[in-house]
Amino acid sequence: MGDEAELLWGVLFSSLGLGYFIYGKKQGAVVPLLCGLALMVYPYFVASVIGLVLVGVALTAIPYFFRL
Repeated sequence: MGDEAELLWGVLFSSLGLGYFIYGKKQGAVVPLLCGLALMVYPYFVASVIGLVLVGVALTAIPYFFRL
């Protein structure tokens, strides 16, 4: 079950990352751009489902709290 969960969480957070990346690029906003890039890349390096979810939630929340 771990493999399926990792795949689904990775697809979810990568999709959110693509949205952040496109938004940041069009608006010229650095924080969503970098968080989007990180959200698209980090699932390749995190092996556990819990780590995947924790890092993904943190990266998803960063643009809400830090607006530059």
